[in-house]
Amino acid sequence: MTITKAAAIGGGVIGAGWVARLLLNGIDVSIFDPDPEASRKVDEVMKGARRAYRQMLPGGLPKEGKLTFARTIAEAVADADFIQESVPERLDLKHKVLAEIDTHAPANAIVGSSTSGIKPSDMQVAMKKHPERLVVGHPFNPVYLLPLVEIVGGEQTFPEAIEVAKEIYASIGMKPVVIRKEIEAFVGDRLLEAAWREALWLIRDGICSVEELDDIMRYGFGLRWAQMGMFQVYRIAGGEAGMRHFMAQFGPCLSWPWTKLMDVPEFNDDLVDLIAGQSDEQSGQWSIRELEKIRDDNLVAIMDALSKQNKGKGWGAGALHKDYVKQLGKLAAKKPVSKAAAKAKAEKPKKKASGKRG
Repeated sequence: MTITKAAAIGGGVIGAGWVARLLLNGIDVSIFDPDPEASRKVDEVMKGARRAYRQMLPGGLPKEGKLTFARTIAEAVADADFIQESVPERLDLKHKVLAEIDTHAPANAIVGSSTSGIKPSDMQVAMKKHPERLVVGHPFNPVYLLPLVEIVGGEQTFPEAIEVAKEIYASIGMKPVVIRKEIEAFVGDRLLEAAWREALWLIRDGICSVEELDDIMRYGFGLRWAQMGMFQVYRIAGGEAGMRHFMAQFGPCLSWPWTKLMDVPEFNDDLVDLIAGQSDEQSGQWSIRELEKIRDDNLVAIMDALSKQNKGKGWGAGALHKDYVKQLGKLAAKKPVSKAAAKAKAEKPKKKASGKRG
Protein backbone atom coordinates (compact mmCIF):
# COMPACT_ATOMS: atom_id res chain seq x y z
CA MET A 1 0.00 0.00 0.00
CA THR A 2 1.28 3.45 -0.94
CA ILE A 3 0.65 6.26 1.55
CA THR A 4 -0.16 9.65 0.06
CA LYS A 5 -1.08 11.39 3.30
CA ALA A 6 -0.36 10.44 6.89
CA ALA A 7 -1.44 11.90 10.20
CA ALA A 8 0.59 12.01 13.41
CA ILE A 9 -1.24 12.52 16.68
CA GLY A 10 1.35 13.56 19.25
CA GLY A 11 4.65 15.25 18.48
CA GLY A 12 6.92 14.19 21.33
CA VAL A 13 10.17 12.28 20.85
CA ILE A 14 8.45 9.27 19.27
CA GLY A 15 5.76 11.18 17.39
CA ALA A 16 8.30 13.59 15.92
CA GLY A 17 10.45 10.59 14.93
CA TRP A 18 7.52 9.17 12.96
CA VAL A 19 6.98 12.55 11.33
CA ALA A 20 10.65 12.66 10.28
CA ARG A 21 10.62 9.16 8.77
CA LEU A 22 7.40 9.85 6.86
CA LEU A 23 8.45 13.29 5.58
CA LEU A 24 11.86 12.03 4.47
CA ASN A 25 10.07 9.36 2.44
CA GLY A 26 8.21 12.11 0.59
CA ILE A 27 4.90 11.60 2.40
CA ASP A 28 2.75 14.57 3.44
CA VAL A 29 2.00 14.61 7.17
CA SER A 30 -0.61 16.46 9.15
CA ILE A 31 0.21 16.60 12.86
CA PHE A 32 -1.82 17.52 15.91
CA ASP A 33 -0.22 18.25 19.27
CA PRO A 34 -1.66 20.77 21.75
CA ASP A 35 1.81 21.55 23.15
CA PRO A 36 2.64 25.19 22.21
CA GLU A 37 6.27 24.06 21.83
CA ALA A 38 5.38 21.23 19.42
CA SER A 39 6.54 23.04 16.29
CA ARG A 40 9.96 23.80 17.77
CA LYS A 41 10.41 20.26 19.10
CA VAL A 42 9.47 18.64 15.80
CA ASP A 43 11.82 21.02 13.98
CA GLU A 44 14.70 19.98 16.26
CA VAL A 45 14.06 16.30 15.52
CA MET A 46 13.80 17.04 11.78
CA LYS A 47 17.21 18.75 11.84
CA GLY A 48 18.76 15.65 13.38
CA ALA A 49 16.96 13.32 10.97
CA ARG A 50 18.01 15.31 7.89
CA ARG A 51 21.59 15.31 9.13
CA ALA A 52 21.56 11.51 9.53
CA TYR A 53 19.92 10.93 6.14
CA ARG A 54 22.48 13.14 4.38
CA GLN A 55 25.12 10.70 5.60
CA MET A 56 23.10 7.86 4.10
CA LEU A 57 22.46 9.75 0.85
CA PRO A 58 25.37 12.15 0.16
CA GLY A 59 24.03 12.62 -3.39
CA GLY A 60 20.89 14.37 -2.11
CA LEU A 61 17.69 13.55 -0.26
CA PRO A 62 14.24 12.87 -1.76
CA LYS A 63 11.81 15.76 -1.93
CA GLU A 64 10.31 16.02 1.54
CA GLY A 65 6.63 15.65 2.16
CA LYS A 66 4.70 18.68 3.34
CA LEU A 67 4.20 19.12 7.09
CA THR A 68 1.01 20.76 8.31
CA PHE A 69 0.14 21.56 11.91
CA ALA A 70 -3.56 20.88 12.42
CA ARG A 71 -5.72 22.69 14.96
CA THR A 72 -7.72 19.58 15.88
CA ILE A 73 -7.48 15.81 15.62
CA ALA A 74 -10.38 15.87 13.17
CA GLU A 75 -8.48 18.24 10.89
CA ALA A 76 -5.29 16.16 11.14
CA VAL A 77 -6.85 12.82 10.17
CA ALA A 78 -9.08 14.10 7.36
CA ASP A 79 -8.21 12.24 4.13
CA ALA A 80 -5.31 10.39 5.81
CA ASP A 81 -4.42 6.91 4.54
CA PHE A 82 -2.47 6.12 7.68
CA ILE A 83 -2.58 7.53 11.23
CA GLN A 84 0.07 7.03 13.92
CA GLU A 85 -0.95 7.86 17.50
CA SER A 86 1.90 8.72 19.88
CA VAL A 87 0.31 10.31 22.93
CA PRO A 88 1.49 9.62 26.54
CA GLU A 89 0.99 6.18 28.12
CA ARG A 90 -2.30 6.84 29.90
CA LEU A 91 -5.18 4.57 28.98
CA ASP A 92 -7.80 7.27 29.62
CA LEU A 93 -5.96 9.61 27.23
CA LYS A 94 -5.53 6.85 24.64
CA HIS A 95 -9.29 6.19 24.80
CA LYS A 96 -10.15 9.85 24.31
CA VAL A 97 -7.75 10.33 21.40
CA LEU A 98 -8.51 7.05 19.63
CA ALA A 99 -12.26 7.67 19.90
CA GLU A 100 -11.80 11.03 18.20
CA ILE A 101 -9.55 9.55 15.53
CA ASP A 102 -12.10 6.80 14.88
CA THR A 103 -14.92 9.33 14.56
CA HIS A 104 -13.22 11.51 11.97
CA ALA A 105 -10.74 9.34 10.04
CA PRO A 106 -11.63 7.73 6.70
CA ALA A 107 -13.04 4.24 7.22
CA ASN A 108 -10.18 2.55 5.34
CA ALA A 109 -7.35 4.33 7.19
CA ILE A 110 -5.11 2.12 9.30
CA VAL A 111 -4.51 3.41 12.82
CA GLY A 112 -1.21 2.52 14.50
CA SER A 113 -0.45 3.18 18.16
CA SER A 114 3.10 3.79 19.37
CA THR A 115 2.27 2.52 22.85
CA SER A 116 5.17 0.85 24.64
CA GLY A 117 3.07 -1.64 26.54
CA ILE A 118 -0.73 -1.21 26.49
CA LYS A 119 -2.59 -4.06 24.82
CA PRO A 120 -4.52 -3.05 21.69
CA SER A 121 -7.66 -4.80 22.98
CA ASP A 122 -7.66 -2.43 25.95
CA MET A 123 -7.42 0.58 23.64
CA GLN A 124 -9.78 -0.33 20.81
CA VAL A 125 -12.82 -0.58 23.10
CA ALA A 126 -13.02 3.21 22.75
CA MET A 127 -13.37 2.95 18.96
CA LYS A 128 -17.07 2.51 18.28
CA LYS A 129 -16.97 2.71 14.46
CA HIS A 130 -13.94 0.78 13.23
CA PRO A 131 -11.96 -0.89 16.05
CA GLU A 132 -10.88 -3.54 13.54
CA ARG A 133 -8.34 -1.17 11.94
CA LEU A 134 -6.28 -0.51 15.10
CA VAL A 135 -2.86 -2.11 15.51
CA VAL A 136 0.01 -1.45 17.86
CA GLY A 137 2.94 -0.16 15.81
CA HIS A 138 5.62 0.05 18.49
CA PRO A 139 8.88 1.61 17.22
CA PHE A 140 12.25 2.22 18.84
CA ASN A 141 13.98 5.56 19.25
CA PRO A 142 15.17 7.15 16.97
CA VAL A 143 12.20 6.16 14.82
CA TYR A 144 13.70 7.73 11.69
CA LEU A 145 16.75 5.42 11.87
CA LEU A 146 15.94 2.22 13.79
CA PRO A 147 13.88 0.01 11.47
CA LEU A 148 12.13 -2.31 13.94
CA VAL A 149 8.41 -1.90 14.52
CA GLU A 150 6.44 -4.43 16.60
CA ILE A 151 2.94 -4.98 15.22
CA VAL A 152 0.30 -6.31 17.61
CA GLY A 153 -3.35 -6.90 16.83
CA GLY A 154 -6.17 -6.82 19.38
CA GLU A 155 -9.25 -9.00 19.82
CA GLN A 156 -11.17 -6.90 17.30
CA THR A 157 -8.34 -6.28 14.83
CA PHE A 158 -8.92 -7.76 11.38
CA PRO A 159 -6.06 -9.93 9.99
CA GLU A 160 -6.25 -7.77 6.86
CA ALA A 161 -5.43 -4.69 8.93
CA ILE A 162 -2.27 -6.35 10.20
CA GLU A 163 -1.22 -7.22 6.65
CA VAL A 164 -1.84 -3.68 5.43
CA ALA A 165 0.05 -2.26 8.41
CA LYS A 166 3.01 -4.52 7.54
CA GLU A 167 2.99 -3.18 3.98
CA ILE A 168 2.80 0.43 5.16
CA TYR A 169 5.67 0.16 7.63
CA ALA A 170 7.81 -1.83 5.17
CA SER A 171 7.21 0.81 2.48
CA ILE A 172 9.01 3.40 4.64
CA GLY A 173 12.05 1.20 5.22
CA MET A 174 11.03 -0.50 8.45
CA LYS A 175 11.25 -4.12 9.63
CA PRO A 176 7.76 -5.08 10.82
CA VAL A 177 7.61 -8.02 13.22
CA VAL A 178 4.13 -9.31 14.07
CA ILE A 179 3.85 -10.42 17.71
CA ARG A 180 1.97 -13.70 17.76
CA LYS A 181 0.12 -13.23 21.05
CA GLU A 182 -1.20 -10.06 22.60
CA ILE A 183 0.67 -9.29 25.84
CA GLU A 184 1.55 -6.12 27.72
CA ALA A 185 4.91 -4.59 26.73
CA PHE A 186 5.14 -6.97 23.74
CA VAL A 187 8.64 -8.44 23.21
CA GLY A 188 11.19 -5.65 22.90
CA ASP A 189 10.18 -3.80 26.05
CA ARG A 190 9.93 -7.03 28.06
CA LEU A 191 13.55 -7.77 27.23
CA LEU A 192 14.57 -4.20 28.02
CA GLU A 193 12.63 -4.26 31.29
CA ALA A 194 14.43 -7.42 32.37
CA ALA A 195 17.84 -5.87 31.70
CA TRP A 196 16.77 -2.57 33.31
CA ARG A 197 15.62 -4.26 36.54
CA GLU A 198 18.88 -6.18 36.87
CA ALA A 199 20.87 -3.01 36.11
CA LEU A 200 19.08 -1.09 38.87
CA TRP A 201 20.05 -3.76 41.41
CA LEU A 202 23.68 -3.78 40.22
CA ILE A 203 23.95 -0.01 40.63
CA ARG A 204 22.02 0.09 43.90
CA ASP A 205 24.17 -2.63 45.47
CA GLY A 206 27.39 -0.92 44.41
CA ILE A 207 28.49 -3.78 42.13
CA CYS A 208 29.33 -1.35 39.34
CA SER A 209 28.70 2.25 38.28
CA VAL A 210 26.39 3.49 35.53
CA GLU A 211 29.36 4.02 33.22
CA GLU A 212 30.89 0.63 33.96
CA LEU A 213 27.58 -1.12 33.26
CA ASP A 214 27.21 0.73 29.94
CA ASP A 215 30.80 -0.20 29.02
CA ILE A 216 30.09 -3.88 29.71
CA MET A 217 27.15 -3.69 27.31
CA ARG A 218 28.70 -1.65 24.50
CA TYR A 219 32.15 -3.27 24.54
CA GLY A 220 30.78 -6.80 24.91
CA PHE A 221 27.51 -8.46 24.05
CA GLY A 222 25.95 -5.27 22.64
CA LEU A 223 28.20 -5.58 19.59
CA ARG A 224 27.14 -9.19 19.10
CA TRP A 225 23.44 -8.42 19.49
CA ALA A 226 23.64 -5.63 16.92
CA GLN A 227 24.26 -8.14 14.17
CA MET A 228 23.04 -11.54 15.28
CA GLY A 229 20.70 -11.37 18.26
CA MET A 230 20.61 -13.55 21.35
CA PHE A 231 19.82 -17.01 20.00
CA GLN A 232 22.10 -16.96 16.98
CA VAL A 233 24.95 -15.77 19.23
CA TYR A 234 24.28 -18.60 21.70
CA ARG A 235 24.09 -21.15 18.89
CA ILE A 236 27.68 -20.26 18.02
CA ALA A 237 28.63 -20.46 21.70
CA GLY A 238 27.46 -24.09 21.65
CA GLY A 239 30.26 -24.93 19.23
CA GLU A 240 29.83 -27.58 16.55
CA ALA A 241 27.07 -29.24 18.56
CA GLY A 242 25.07 -26.00 18.31
CA MET A 243 22.11 -24.90 20.42
CA ARG A 244 21.40 -28.26 22.06
CA HIS A 245 24.89 -28.32 23.54
CA PHE A 246 24.59 -24.72 24.72
CA MET A 247 21.24 -25.44 26.40
CA ALA A 248 22.62 -28.56 28.08
CA GLN A 249 25.68 -26.69 29.32
CA PHE A 250 24.04 -23.50 30.58
CA GLY A 251 20.45 -24.62 31.25
CA PRO A 252 21.20 -25.59 34.89
CA CYS A 253 22.36 -22.01 35.54
CA LEU A 254 18.70 -20.93 35.43
CA SER A 255 18.19 -22.42 38.88
CA TRP A 256 21.26 -20.74 40.37
CA PRO A 257 20.85 -17.51 42.39
CA TRP A 258 22.53 -15.35 39.75
CA THR A 259 19.81 -12.77 39.36
CA LYS A 260 17.42 -10.56 41.28
CA LEU A 261 15.18 -10.37 38.24
CA MET A 262 11.99 -11.30 40.07
CA ASP A 263 12.55 -8.66 42.74
CA VAL A 264 12.25 -4.91 42.24
CA PRO A 265 14.56 -2.51 44.11
CA GLU A 266 12.70 0.18 46.02
CA PHE A 267 12.34 3.06 43.60
CA ASN A 268 13.06 5.94 45.96
CA ASP A 269 14.84 9.31 45.89
CA ASP A 270 18.11 7.72 47.01
CA LEU A 271 18.17 5.38 44.01
CA VAL A 272 17.20 8.18 41.62
CA ASP A 273 19.92 10.47 43.02
CA LEU A 274 22.52 7.70 42.81
CA ILE A 275 21.80 6.88 39.17
CA ALA A 276 21.22 10.47 38.05
CA GLY A 277 24.45 11.60 39.70
CA GLN A 278 26.51 8.86 38.07
CA SER A 279 24.81 9.56 34.74
CA ASP A 280 25.79 13.23 35.01
CA GLU A 281 29.40 12.21 35.64
CA GLN A 282 29.31 9.91 32.63
CA SER A 283 27.57 12.13 30.07
CA GLY A 284 27.08 15.61 31.57
CA GLN A 285 29.66 17.15 29.23
CA TRP A 286 27.33 16.63 26.27
CA SER A 287 23.91 18.19 25.70
CA ILE A 288 21.01 15.93 24.74
CA ARG A 289 21.21 17.21 21.15
CA GLU A 290 24.93 16.44 21.03
CA LEU A 291 24.29 12.93 22.35
CA GLU A 292 21.58 12.45 19.70
CA LYS A 293 24.06 13.42 16.97
CA ILE A 294 26.66 11.00 18.34
CA ARG A 295 24.05 8.25 18.55
CA ASP A 296 22.76 8.85 15.02
CA ASP A 297 26.26 9.00 13.51
CA ASN A 298 27.13 5.70 15.17
CA LEU A 299 23.88 4.03 14.07
CA VAL A 300 24.34 5.07 10.45
CA ALA A 301 27.95 3.86 10.52
CA ILE A 302 26.99 0.50 12.08
CA MET A 303 24.17 -0.12 9.60
CA ASP A 304 26.38 1.01 6.71
CA ALA A 305 29.11 -1.41 7.80
CA LEU A 306 26.60 -4.27 8.08
CA SER A 307 25.22 -3.40 4.63
CA LYS A 308 28.61 -4.30 3.08
CA GLN A 309 28.78 -7.78 4.65
CA ASN A 310 27.60 -11.13 3.27
CA LYS A 311 29.44 -10.61 -0.04
CA GLY A 312 27.85 -7.19 -0.48
CA LYS A 313 24.28 -8.38 0.11
CA GLY A 314 24.21 -7.02 3.64
CA TRP A 315 23.58 -8.81 6.94
CA GLY A 316 20.74 -8.32 9.42
CA ALA A 317 19.77 -4.67 9.76
CA GLY A 318 22.47 -3.92 7.17
CA ALA A 319 20.60 -5.78 4.44
CA LEU A 320 17.45 -3.78 5.15
CA HIS A 321 19.51 -0.57 5.37
CA LYS A 322 21.04 -1.28 1.96
CA ASP A 323 17.59 -1.67 0.38
CA TYR A 324 16.25 1.39 2.19
CA VAL A 325 19.08 3.62 0.98
CA LYS A 326 18.51 2.34 -2.55
CA GLN A 327 14.79 3.08 -2.23
CA LEU A 328 15.47 6.61 -0.98
CA GLY A 329 17.97 7.12 -3.80
CA LYS A 330 15.31 6.29 -6.38
CA LEU A 331 12.94 8.75 -4.71
CA ALA A 332 15.65 11.42 -4.75
CA ALA A 333 16.31 10.82 -8.47
CA LYS A 334 12.72 11.59 -9.39
CA LYS A 335 12.40 15.11 -10.71
CA PRO A 336 9.41 16.84 -9.11
CA VAL A 337 6.87 18.13 -11.62
CA SER A 338 5.78 21.69 -10.95
CA LYS A 339 2.08 22.45 -10.57
CA ALA A 340 2.23 24.69 -13.65
CA ALA A 341 3.77 21.94 -15.78
CA ALA A 342 1.24 19.39 -14.55
CA LYS A 343 -1.63 21.79 -15.33
CA ALA A 344 -0.27 22.53 -18.79
CA LYS A 345 0.05 18.83 -19.54
CA ALA A 346 -3.51 18.17 -18.39
CA GLU A 347 -4.89 21.03 -20.49
CA LYS A 348 -2.91 20.11 -23.63
CA PRO A 349 -5.35 18.99 -26.37
CA LYS A 350 -5.04 15.33 -27.30
CA LYS A 351 -4.28 14.44 -30.91
CA LYS A 352 -7.11 12.78 -32.78
CA ALA A 353 -6.39 9.31 -34.04
CA SER A 354 -5.64 9.34 -37.77
CA GLY A 355 -6.49 6.70 -40.33
CA LYS A 356 -9.22 5.83 -42.79
CA ARG A 357 -12.13 3.64 -42.06
CA GLY A 358 -12.35 0.52 -44.13
